Amino acid sequence: MLDQLLGRAALKDRIADLEDEKRHLERQLEAEEERRAEATTARQEAEQRVNRLEDRVTELEDRVERTESGDGDPDLDFRGVGGPRRSTAESASPGVETVRGDRLAEVLSRLESVETDSEGALTTMVGDDGDLPEAVETAFGDHAALVGRAAPCLAVTDDAGLVSAALAPPVAPDPFAEWSDGFRLDREWFLPTGSFALALVRSDLFALGVYEGRERRDFEGFESDVKSDHSKGGFSQGRFERRRDAQIDEHLDECEAAIEAALADSAADRLYVVGQRTLLGEFEERADATSAVDATGDPRDALDDAFHEFWTTRLYRI
Repeated sequence: MLDQLLGRAALKDRIADLEDEKRHLERQLEAEEERRAEATTARQEAEQRVNRLEDRVTELEDRVERTESGDGDPDLDFRGVGGPRRSTAESASPGVETVRGDRLAEVLSRLESVETDSEGALTTMVGDDGDLPEAVETAFGDHAALVGRAAPCLAVTDDAGLVSAALAPPVAPDPFAEWSDGFRLDREWFLPTGSFALALVRSDLFALGVYEGRERRDFEGFESDVKSDHSKGGFSQGRFERRRDAQIDEHLDECEAAIEAALADSAADRLYVVGQRTLLGEFEERADATSAVDATGDPRDALDDAFHEFWTTRLYRI
């Protein structure tokens, strides 16, 4: 009665309604978070399956090429490892594995733990031309051809033949070959470390992140209106292509300006540019490394995909 006289009854009813609405929204939020977690897990599993199938396709294509050309020993292949068997449909070549993140860091740690005498461990970076240094021919013997097949790659072995592998680093150093008491492995070649910028460039999209290790500290992205289809009733094919080329050139100018501004405003000391293969040549002199990636979606999602794909290494067991 007193609540009604003072007007508090309506307020209490409103509070009760709001609390019910709050509980409903909290349940919706929990359900959405659970759905997103399940979607993330499903996506990761799908990516792992895709990586395994890509490895398998690469290995089979390589076999076909060697069979048709008659080069090398057709029975020479990357060695497999023990462990749980996988179905033939899902398994990649047992001697080739796509690694990233914690798995890649573990592989590097194992290689870094190898200790020999002063000249017992060979590390060599083989360029994409596949030219093998004499040290590789000597150390790997009959299996040196596998190093050439894995190129560009960083190949490691020891004089006892206990370790024999090659890795294709995202950030490849200049070719070298050296014997030492351990393997020469710079983690900046394989893993996101320190402060750097990663730019994704497509003909219609740009995205750039400034990172500290795996953590993104800053982001910029935009899309450009670049013609993708030729109108049958308007421009001629030639005029259409010239117009589209001009739009792409304008887009690339905006990309370069955005990169320069981002680097000037950040502490990033390295720049990696990824994206559409036909555009990467515009950035090779400026970037510390470039790589073609298949990243789709809006700028932020596409950059996440590009980061994931770029920081991936293929491991070959020789």
